This record gives sequence, C-alpha cells and structure tokens, in this order.
Amino acid sequence: MAHLWTLLLLKQSLTMILEDAVKKATDVRQKVCEWHSPEELKELLDLELRDSGEPEARILERCRDAIRYSVKTTHPHFFNQLYAGLEPYSLVASFITDALKPSLYTYEMSPVFTLMENAVLRKLIQTVGWEEGGDGLFNAGGSMSNMYALNLARYRHFPEIKELGNSAAPRLAVFTSQECHYSISKAAALMGIGTKNVFVVPSDKRGKMTPSALEEQIESVKSEGGVPFMVNATAGTTVLGAFDPIDEIADICEKNKLWLHVDACWGGAVLMSNKHKLLMKGIHRVDSVSWNPHKMLMACLQCSAFLVRDKTHLLQRCHSARASYLFQQDKFYDLSYDTGDKSVQCSRKPDAFKFWLMWKALGTSELEQRVDRALTMARYLADEITKREGFRLVMEPEYANVCFWYIPPSLRDLPDGPEFQEKLHNVAPVVKERMMKKGSMMVGYQPHRGQANFFRMVVISPQVSRQDMDFVLDEIHSLGKDL
Repeated sequence: MAHLWTLLLLKQSLTMILEDAVKKATDVRQKVCEWHSPEELKELLDLELRDSGEPEARILERCRDAIRYSVKTTHPHFFNQLYAGLEPYSLVASFITDALKPSLYTYEMSPVFTLMENAVLRKLIQTVGWEEGGDGLFNAGGSMSNMYALNLARYRHFPEIKELGNSAAPRLAVFTSQECHYSISKAAALMGIGTKNVFVVPSDKRGKMTPSALEEQIESVKSEGGVPFMVNATAGTTVLGAFDPIDEIADICEKNKLWLHVDACWGGAVLMSNKHKLLMKGIHRVDSVSWNPHKMLMACLQCSAFLVRDKTHLLQRCHSARASYLFQQDKFYDLSYDTGDKSVQCSRKPDAFKFWLMWKALGTSELEQRVDRALTMARYLADEITKREGFRLVMEPEYANVCFWYIPPSLRDLPDGPEFQEKLHNVAPVVKERMMKKGSMMVGYQPHRGQANFFRMVVISPQVSRQDMDFVLDEIHSLGKDL
C-alpha cells in the first residue's frame, strides 16, 4: 500500500510541476514573481515544523505554494541573473538523477554517470583546444571551480603545503582584475592565503585587465618578498561582460612561470560559437578553466565544470585522501574510473548528465545557434537603447550584458553634474522595486566604479524575442517616468 501511495503522490506532484512550474512559469502573460515581504510570506507558507505530519493533499498544497511564491527564472521576462530560461532536456535529466540518487565517487556506485561525465569533460577539453587532453570534474558551482584552481596552482608550486600547511610556504600572491568574481577573494580567505594577498589589477574602461599593470604588480610583489603563483583572468565579467586579453596575460604568466586560470563561468559559452570564440583567443594556453553550462547554455542548476590542462593526475594528487572504505585498491575493474578522490567533495551529484543529455538532443550546432542568437538579441536591445529618448548605454556590449541608464523626463534637462548623478542614482532602485511588486519582469541594477546605479540586462534564453526586448524598455519607462 505504501508503494502505491508513493506512486500516486509522485504522479500528482509531477502533474502539478508540469502545470505550475513549467507551463505557467514560462507563460509571458503570467507574473515573474508574486512579491510578498518576508513577514507576509512566513504567514502564507506556515513554515513551522510540528510533531505530526500533514495529509498528502495538504502536502501538495505546500508544493503548489512553494512554486507560486517563488521567482520564475524560466519566465521570458526574467533578466536578473547570469542564467535564465527552461531547458527541457536538462530538466528531464534532473528528474532522473534525483529519482536514482546516485553519487559520483566510484564507478561501482555510478557506472553510467561516471562514463557520461568523462565524455562531457573530454568534449569540453577538446573545445578549449587542449589537443593533448587534460583532466577535470563537475562540482557544485563556479565559486568552487575557482577554489580548485587556487588550490591546484598552490599545490603545483608548493606540494608540501598539503601535509605541512601554510607554514611551509612563503607569502603567496594571487593576481586578478578589479572586475573579477568575488569568489577569488573568498577562496583565498578559505585556503589561508589571505585576502590581502589577492592583488587587484586595474582594468580599462571596458572592464578588461590591463596587462602592463599586471606585469608591474608582479614585479612589485616580488621586490617586497612575496611569491606570485597564480593569475586569474576573467572571460565574461559579472557586470560588464568583459573578456580579459588571455593571450597577452598568458605571455606574462609563461615568462614568470605562473599558473594561469580563466574564470569563464559566464563567458565560456562563446567557445561553442565560430562567430564569437575570438573573444577567448589564447584559451588553449591556460592551465585551468571554470565553465558553467548552467549559464548561457541553460543547463539546469547546478552544472559547473572545472577543466585542467595537466595530465599528470595533479587533481588526484592534490586532493586525494585515499579513504579505504571507498577507494579500495583490489577492486575487480579499472580503478581509473573511480574519480571521487579528485574532488574535495565526497557525495557529488552527476551534474554532467544534464549537459550530456541536452547536447545529445540538440547537437553542437544548436548550442552554437543558442549563443549566437543571444548575442544578436543583446545587440538589438543595445541598438534600441541608443534610439530611445531617456535611455543611455553605459558602454557598447561585448557579450550578453547590456548596461544602461534610464533617465526620467524630470532629469533630462539637468546638466551632468553631482546633482544629476545623485538623482539618477535613485532611479534604478525605485524602478526595480516597482517591477518586483508588479511582477512584470526582473532586471538587475548596480553602481559601478563610482557611477550612478544602472540596469544590467542579461540576455540568454532562446524564448526571448525582440518584442520582449521592446517590452523591457517600455516597462522601465512606464514604471519610472514620474520619478
């Protein structure tokens, strides 16, 4: 009887999920979110956990409420983050892996998904351009991938740290641009390198790291007794979508024998596009790459790859703990398929399956078109912004990030000075509040390098049309014209 009840519950749940979290959530006529304050939402959800369980009908209502009051990131008017849209094949893969509950540490536990991860990694390594192969693994997000890069780079320079700790090393130094992701500093703090030993290299007006400034900082740190060991370049910065000049940075790293990591969590997708992959010219020269297929390529969260050019089992040597209850050396199959000791995690979800299944279904050509279409749509939006009164680009977009100001009619005759900037700074937060409470769309905003708050539109989903781009600009004007 319990088995029949479980099947019935699952069938009812799946029907509800398909209707509420798939069909309605992707319908442009529905709200992106149904906004409530934290205190209101606590009351609506009845969050208290009690001694007695609730009947299944009530549990289904709890599920429906969870969907109803959540942000619909698959909605055509969700542009708030570096991911968006519904990817059906990846969603199917997520259902399967959650139903099977596998964990990627040994081949005996996950034979199918171990081989699939291996296949996807080989294809990504080939796409990066490492003709002689490489290594890698999928893990729980791009921040963790960047942490792997720091740890691997440190281990290559000072392997004794693994056993003796940071006391066995000199004062190490990491270099990254001022536009980099905050996970670099977090990784340095976590690993005991220290955030003050992360040296921030100036970027140019377009947000790209300045190679000459990098060289100067490396020499300066050396003269002060520090030991540079790694440079982090960014391919697709979070705010501006800028791509650091990898080739020039690689020259500097080769000259100074530094590990070069590229955080391509956001921008890595351009490697799928023959038209746009020049943005990452020189990527084949780097030591490691972070790449999140759950961003531009739309795989379900989370789907994050860390790739390394090394073929001497550096990942294994750096992270191995040789747990005898998992990684027995007298097994009956090829032990090279037991990949768990390469990871700092023990349990690890088979996230590569989400990417493998959609790649199988769509093919490389369709993934390429997905990237090209998103960038074409971003270009259309930028062009429309230049045509409309009251809208001003922060800069011409290089990628799918379109950054712009909306200037209400009341500010359009003010000269560009402190008063204008102060008033402009207050516009985006109010428009954001209004769009959230109305539920019409979600677009992010932020200040940047002393500039007034501006909107950052991120264009990803193939569901998005030119009409949706027009809607965003019309809606921002409608929500902010009285300010």
